This record gives sequence, structure tokens and C-alpha cells, in this order.
Amino acid sequence: MDSLSGFVVFNRVAETRSFVAAGQSLGISASAVGKRVARLEARLGVRLFHRSTRSITLTAEGTLFLERSRRILAEIEATEQALSQASETPSGRLRVSLPQVTGLVMPALADFMALYPQIELDLDFSDRMVDIIGEGFDVVMRGGQPVDSRLNAKFLGHFQHRLVASPQYLRERGVPEHPRDLSGHTCLHYRFPSNGKLESWPLRREHPEQAYDIPISMVCNHVETRICFALNHRGITCLPDFNVRKEVASGSLVSVLDDFMERRGSFYLLWPSGRQMPPKLRVFIDFMLQRVFQERQA
Repeated sequence: MDSLSGFVVFNRVAETRSFVAAGQSLGISASAVGKRVARLEARLGVRLFHRSTRSITLTAEGTLFLERSRRILAEIEATEQALSQASETPSGRLRVSLPQVTGLVMPALADFMALYPQIELDLDFSDRMVDIIGEGFDVVMRGGQPVDSRLNAKFLGHFQHRLVASPQYLRERGVPEHPRDLSGHTCLHYRFPSNGKLESWPLRREHPEQAYDIPISMVCNHVETRICFALNHRGITCLPDFNVRKEVASGSLVSVLDDFMERRGSFYLLWPSGRQMPPKLRVFIDFMLQRVFQERQA
């Protein structure tokens, strides 16, 4: 049992890269985490982490041990789930990775937590492409068509991009009637944290080589910042419709150039294939399918 406890603590440190964060998630002190890792290293006769005052990283031996220990813990969890399958009670830790689309998913997640209090939601918000299997996620939500054959996928729904600005800004600077008009406007852009590239604005072009002059007046990697700037009359920005639904409905933001917007995005839920689906995962997928897009479109 002490070995099993060491596996759990080691995995949590490897996930969080922090003794403090690992201790907080496990309900024990950082010093207790450090002692358990030290005992595990002593028993194995290898060093699992490189430690410095600023960071904790896995050694080559630690990387190998992480892969094996995840398999062991997954087998134990699968056995527990199989034994408790008869009760069909959704419970246990559910590790979920989601893109930074909080306006779309947060209300549903809060209601899911209230409906299934025995499920411990472990949520990771990130726009990077996570390794679902390698990083131990139960399910992830991502945009675009799935390409990994090791994963099961469920289509969640479509969304449309919108160019929005405040009524006051448009009164002062004019309403663009054509994408060419954007050259005279203040434009607020988004940079992908994963690769540092700017998100392109999906404007219809008259021919493939056509390029519009869209000024780069401000760049950030945060949705709420661009909404705040737009609400404060600082310019035009491109956002998914679900992020500005309330603002457009209230009139605090106005959608422009709708007839020229051509790209539609999509979201999917993905989870590892070839495994028996535990109740906690099944109810999560069913709930998100019912709530995230369907209620919004009703």
C-alpha cells in the first residue's frame, strides 16, 4: 500500500511539476510529498526528478517510471470500476482538458458538478494539443476534425466567428461595409499560446490570392481581454459567437461584416478507445452533448 501511495504522489508531482500543488490536490503537505518521493527514489535506487529552486523536471528514469506507473494506476482504477459497475454510480476523479472557451462550457460544468457530486472534476484549460493517453486525461474537448485513430470522438456542435465592436466605436469610426474598409480601423487580434501565430480572420475572398489589409492594433492570447477592449470602444475584434452572445443580444456589441464571414468552427469530445467506458465518463459525455450547444441553439 505504501508503494501504491508513492505511485499516486509521484504521478501528481509529475503532472503538476510542483510539490506544493501536488500536496494541495492530495490534501497533504508539500514536505510529506517530498518525503514520499524521496522514499520511492530510495527504494528504486534512481533519481526520478531534477529539482531546482525554480522548477521540477523528470529525469530519464522518471519519464520511464511515469509511463509504467500510469499503466499500473489505470489498471487498478479499471479493476475498481469493474467491481463497482453493478451499482452504476458515477463517481471518482474525472480528468478533463478543455480549450479556453469558458463562456461556452462553464455553466454546463457547474451544473454537472451539482448533479454528480460524487465525481471529482479535475479541469485543465489549455489551447495546446494535449497527449490524451500519455498525459492521463479521461476526456478532452477540442476544435476541428479528429485525426487520432486511438481516440473515440463525439461531435458537440458548430460555432460561427463574428467581428464585433461597440456602437460608440462604430459611430466614431464608421461601420465597415466591406473587408477592405478594415484598413482604416483599430483591430484587436488573438495569438495562439501553443504556437505564437495570430488567428486569421475568416473573411471571404473574391479570389485565393486576395489579401485584406487588417491592421494589428493590439494582440493578446486572452478572450476576455479582447471583449473588454471592444466594450470600451477600443476597436473591432474577431470572436466565436458564443463568447459574445450576451453582449450582442444586449446591444453593447454589434456584429459587422456578417455576410463576409465564411469559416465555421466545430468542437468534439475525445477519449481513449478500446476501454470499457466508466459511468463517470459516460454521464459526462451525455451531459455535455445535451447542454453545451443544444440549449444554446434552442
